[in-house]
Amino acid sequence: MSMPAAFDSKLSPDECLASGEYPLTRRDLVEIAAMIYADAGIYLNESKASLVYSRLSKHIRNIGLKGFREYCQLVSSPAGAAERRDMLSHLTTNFTRFFRENHHFEHLKSDVLPELLARAKNGGRVRIWSAACSDGQEPYSIALTVLSMLPNAADYDFRILATDIDPKILALARAGAYDATALETVSPAMRKQWFTETSVNGRQKWQVDDRVKKLITFNELNLMAQWPFKGQFDVIFCRNVVIYFDEPTQMKIWSRFAGMLNPKGHLYIGHSERVSGDAKSVFDNIGITTYRYTGKPHGGRS
Repeated sequence: MSMPAAFDSKLSPDECLASGEYPLTRRDLVEIAAMIYADAGIYLNESKASLVYSRLSKHIRNIGLKGFREYCQLVSSPAGAAERRDMLSHLTTNFTRFFRENHHFEHLKSDVLPELLARAKNGGRVRIWSAACSDGQEPYSIALTVLSMLPNAADYDFRILATDIDPKILALARAGAYDATALETVSPAMRKQWFTETSVNGRQKWQVDDRVKKLITFNELNLMAQWPFKGQFDVIFCRNVVIYFDEPTQMKIWSRFAGMLNPKGHLYIGHSERVSGDAKSVFDNIGITTYRYTGKPHGGRS
C-alpha cells in the first residue's frame, strides 16, 4: 500500500499520533489515509490524526475490536469490504444547510434560470447536478429556487441529479425530513408552501413536499470513479468537496466537470476553492466562486 506523500517515511511508524481508549500510531494513520485516498481521493495527513481518532475510536469499540491495528487489518482484507465502505462514511464531512452560500442561489435565480426555464417550457431538456449532495439540503434548495419561478417545473423535462459517495447520508436525503433548526434559512412563505410539519420517531420534523422531491433523483456516486451520465449538464454545484482532495486530484475533477457541461453552463464551487490546472482556461470566473464554461473544446469528458 503506497504512503501518501505528506508522510515522512523516515519517522517511526510506531509513533503515537493520538491516544485515548486506543493508541493511533503513525502506521495506522498511514494505512487509513492510503485507503481513503485510493477509494475516494480524500487527502489525509498527520494533522488529521485527532479527527481520524474521534471519528473511528467509538466505532472500533462498538464492533468489538481491540484497537486501530486490528481495525486496519480488517478493513484492508477482503472480509472487511463492508467495514471499509463504512469507514468512508465515518471519515467524510457532511456539513450543509439550506441555501448555504446564498449568493449562488441568487445568481442561479437571476442570471441562469430564466433562460433554462424558457428552454424547458419550449420542450427542451434541462439538467442540474448537485455533486456531493450530503443530506439533501443543497439539491432541495436548488429545487425550491426553481419552483419559486416555475411551480410546475416537474411537468417539463427539467431534472436535478443529486449524488453522494455515502449511502447512509443519501438515505437521509431521500427521506427529506429535517429538524426545525435546519429550516432557519428557509423563508416562512417557502416553508409553508413546500414543507409539512410531522413527527418521525417521536421527534418534530419538517417534511419536504413530494412536489419538490419529484424534481430530484438521488444516486450514489464516487467522484473518483467513472461517471455514468448519458447527457451533459447546464449547471453543476460541487461546493466544499474538492478542498479535501490533493492538487492533482482537484485539477482532474475540474477538467471532468468542464467535459460534462453544456456550452455556457455554470459551475458553483465552495468559498475556499478555485478552479485550477488546464480547466482554468475554459472557465470564466464571473462572480464569487461562480464560473461559466466557455464552451471551448476540452478533453475532460468521462
